[in-house]
Amino acid sequence: MMAGLFSSPKHSRARSEGTSTSSSYFSSRARVTFSEQMMAENIDYAEAILTKCEFQGHGTYKKFSSMFLEYPEDAKKLLKAIQELQQTMHTLINQDSSSEPLIRAQNLMELAMRRLEKEFHFILSKNRNILDLESISNHSSSVSSSTTSVSCDEESTCDGGTEEENKVPNEAIMDDLKTIADCMINSGYGKECLNIYKLVRKSILNESLYNLGIIERNIVPSQIQKLDWDTIEFKIKNWLRGMKIAMKDIFLGERILCDHVFSSSEQVIESCFVEIAKDRALALLSFPELVTKYKKLSAEKMFRILDMHEAISTLQTEIQVIFAFDSSSVVRSQAVKSLMKLGEAVRSMWSEFESSIQKDTSKAVPGGGIHPLTRYVVNYLVFIAEYSGSLDDIFANWPLEVKSVLPEAYIPARPSPSSSFDDGEDGVDGSVLTAKVAWLIFLVLCKLDAKAQLYKDAVLAYLFLANNLNYVVSKIRKSKLYTILGCKWIFKNEAKVRQYKSNYERIGWGKVITAFPEHPTNEMSQKYVMECFRKFNSGFDEAYRVQASWVIPDEKLKEQVKLSLSRKIVPPYQEFYDKYRGAWRSKFGKEPIIRFSPEDLGNYLSDLFHGDV
Repeated sequence: MMAGLFSSPKHSRARSEGTSTSSSYFSSRARVTFSEQMMAENIDYAEAILTKCEFQGHGTYKKFSSMFLEYPEDAKKLLKAIQELQQTMHTLINQDSSSEPLIRAQNLMELAMRRLEKEFHFILSKNRNILDLESISNHSSSVSSSTTSVSCDEESTCDGGTEEENKVPNEAIMDDLKTIADCMINSGYGKECLNIYKLVRKSILNESLYNLGIIERNIVPSQIQKLDWDTIEFKIKNWLRGMKIAMKDIFLGERILCDHVFSSSEQVIESCFVEIAKDRALALLSFPELVTKYKKLSAEKMFRILDMHEAISTLQTEIQVIFAFDSSSVVRSQAVKSLMKLGEAVRSMWSEFESSIQKDTSKAVPGGGIHPLTRYVVNYLVFIAEYSGSLDDIFANWPLEVKSVLPEAYIPARPSPSSSFDDGEDGVDGSVLTAKVAWLIFLVLCKLDAKAQLYKDAVLAYLFLANNLNYVVSKIRKSKLYTILGCKWIFKNEAKVRQYKSNYERIGWGKVITAFPEHPTNEMSQKYVMECFRKFNSGFDEAYRVQASWVIPDEKLKEQVKLSLSRKIVPPYQEFYDKYRGAWRSKFGKEPIIRFSPEDLGNYLSDLFHGDV
């Protein structure tokens, strides 16, 4: 015989004070109807079933055994007894609200409900590992609706049975919980049932969130200001790791379980779920808003803010569905509010970033290489571009305010970078994000123009501009910025790189390139030939000496410039050299007017653009 968990003083008094059974009560009457006989048997049947649930022995407390988990046939009998007892009470109360059978039936019903309370609490508590929220959410589509079922013990395996019978343990547990909840609610004990459910499930939900490391204990804005960014970032990382699991598994699993157990009443589902989950969901979704109140948010911190914005945006559908009740609208509102606050923080940091570019006063770099401002801004934008979806939403209603006065003057006699921002030609007339990114790059190009003017040598200025714009274009072409700015922007600025390179070659090597006549095979005077060689030697010496420490970091651009210079310098020199080398030696002696062989020129050119050795 199975042991019970409880005894009832009221039940004990009923047994001692009224020892006669319901059958003897009805039989004492002159005439017993069939209906009265059935009611008597129902009460006696319920008493017999409940007797099996009482304590055994002399006050010895035996380990509780769940009928639903271990004795499913007895559980069915108990449910049947409760149903018949309820029908009997309904009939008796209409006949005589103070009759002995009714009082006895009420006492038995109270005992039955206490038993179900214990069963409900035991099943919820014992199976907290089986009823893990992730498992529930993953198997939500296959939850069955059977009345009672057998569950395997946690420390044993099920022998026999089909795969269908043993496929998902938590489904059987959920069905048992639903059966008990329906019975208790129908019997007028819904409050007791809900109190047990809320107590246990709230504890499980809190534990699950705690294990994720995302429970924040009432941090207020004044406290967050005292934290260093590393601590805040650590909390953000925990929040990001836990947010998806919390919504897609924990809160969704809790909602599915609540929907299943209390499926008979939408009102009960709402009351129960909201009380369990609302406060924790609010705390979770309020954390991003709390972070935005941190007063030291700089451009470098924008990535974490965007991470949180993206996390909430991605989970918006789940949040709307899980917390769809009117009484949980505050959760949905908090998600929207946090998105709004995160967006405001991003816009503020973006403006600060733009301002920092405009205020930059750093000097030009030696050798015409890549300026730190170029590297910083472009690489920053490359990473930011990965958040283009969130940025599109954030910038949607934030129009670009282009200043009418350009930030800096430009080097004369060359294309103005303002062409990088021509509306409609470079793809910057698309989204607001496109315009914002193009404008930041435009500001950088303006700054580079100003820094190029700091070079005393205009040739180096053009090499500096070619290097830096090439760096910008190359980075953009290889990143998601390409889809933001568009191919027209790329093509136009690649053309500008070629133009800068051409200007560098024309001004930096013009004396060398034009040292020989256009038709070097025509007959020329000795004096003219000597002058050509001297002019070439002087120009080449000067260009090489000045440019020996200059640099082109990009290997592809470096090879392009070397190849272009070689094609413009070596072939004309080769022709002139071949025609006059022999004649020069036979007629004019050994004066070292011819100082370079064509091979020498190639070697010298190959040594350029590596910077100071």
